[in-house]
Amino acid sequence: MARTKTIVGAHVAPSKPLREAEAIGADCVQIFLSDPQGWKKPPPRKDAAELRDSSLPVYVHAPYLINVCSPRNNVRYGSRKILQQTCDAAAEVSAAAVIVHAGYAEDGVAEGVGRWPRTLEMLASSVPVLIENTAGGENAVARRFDALAQLWEAVSEAKTSVEVGFCLDTCHAHAAGEDLSDAVERVRAIVGPIDLLHANDSRDPAGTGADRHANLGKGEMGADVLRKMIRAAGPPVLVETPGGAKAMREDLEFVRAALASQA
Repeated sequence: MARTKTIVGAHVAPSKPLREAEAIGADCVQIFLSDPQGWKKPPPRKDAAELRDSSLPVYVHAPYLINVCSPRNNVRYGSRKILQQTCDAAAEVSAAAVIVHAGYAEDGVAEGVGRWPRTLEMLASSVPVLIENTAGGENAVARRFDALAQLWEAVSEAKTSVEVGFCLDTCHAHAAGEDLSDAVERVRAIVGPIDLLHANDSRDPAGTGADRHANLGKGEMGADVLRKMIRAAGPPVLVETPGGAKAMREDLEFVRAALASQA
């Protein structure tokens, strides 16, 4: 996926994303198009034309329940279906990309990895799909970077027309227990360019597998570590942090200051 221009944004409520972006000073936004904990098809949006015509990049996060790595047919087939429906809905709003969690397999990482190529071969999407590393889960196929390497080898060999990229979540890498001092560099050695950074602090200590985000510099990761990861990954950067508009603006300022310090 081609790198997007220097933009910094946030995950916002889906009802009025352009208005929220203006309120917090975001250069881009991320939204859900359907219930993140549900299997229902994304409904048509009344503001689809407005979103298509806007110059503001809109990223779409796929539902959390998607797990294309599952050995259970009903889960895997249902996941592929809602992923396709999400990509279709994302195309209707000219989304910049769809972000989906890599998933996990009860029968082992290798088995789970082997199910991703078939998923991509079945998928049709004009919108790029960014696979995201996960915080925890037994046999997660992109929690630890050694598993990510297996996944990316398989994904790279998939016979698909879909543009596939990678989204790195800082909190997830922390929760997985990875060494963050060179995490971005090690990920790049596996996947190539990082197409999107989710910049999130963590409410929990490293290695716990807990996916509980905190505002930047106010969690367990440390402000300096976050700044280094943001600088190393570069834009586009999205924050998925708690709080209202004031907290979001502060987190966006944190990211912009970190990027500016590269000069």
